[in-house]
Amino acid sequence: MRTVRAEGPVETGISDGLSWARFAPSRDREPIGAVVILHGAGSHKESHYDFARACAAGGLAALAFDARGHGESESPMDGRAIDDVARMADLLRERGDVEKVVLRGSSMGGYLALAAAAEARASAVVAICPAPALGLATGVRARRFPFPTDRDALVTMLKANDETAAIRALDAAGTPVFLLHAEADEILPPDLSRDLHAAAPAHSTLTVVPGGHHRSIQHDAELQGETVRWMSRALR
Repeated sequence: MRTVRAEGPVETGISDGLSWARFAPSRDREPIGAVVILHGAGSHKESHYDFARACAAGGLAALAFDARGHGESESPMDGRAIDDVARMADLLRERGDVEKVVLRGSSMGGYLALAAAAEARASAVVAICPAPALGLATGVRARRFPFPTDRDALVTMLKANDETAAIRALDAAGTPVFLLHAEADEILPPDLSRDLHAAAPAHSTLTVVPGGHHRSIQHDAELQGETVRWMSRALR
């Protein structure tokens, strides 16, 4: 019997209370760019190590981190959520010796990828089943999420950073955006992504996958491969 060992991160650390893990291509390959991976509400960075490994295999550096209130990061999630994404993008630029960074997020992470793209100086964005700011704010106020929050600060941030306004700004700036959604998503209907695509007609691409569920796309190997290829083209 042959045992296959999945490659782990080349480096882990904690910066400003945020726990992160960095993945890199093999040593004989110069990375063509880098990806910051943003998880969904109640998830953690380790859930996306599969995609980080796919990025490294495709020649991209990658960094996954725990949002505040999640995993090994410190303090409740608060109004620094967008700043935290930009902070992790800068850390990846420094640690991975790259300049161009893509943000790739799922659900809450998809929202943050769009909302933080300008501050993070993202070269491209991938948003999978992105959650709307209004829905996130409603959930935070009602304490529906299984992670600690500074409710007032987080709701204020969400209200001030609408995902539709964010994607329109990205479209105006010429920043490519890849939207993916499962047709049978039981939590966030695919029309949310269709509306975002309509708001950014020049530089967004939309793929709606038949069937599936809210978490199916982010761990589908074929769609991961397509995403890595799309990011590579966008970075070049």
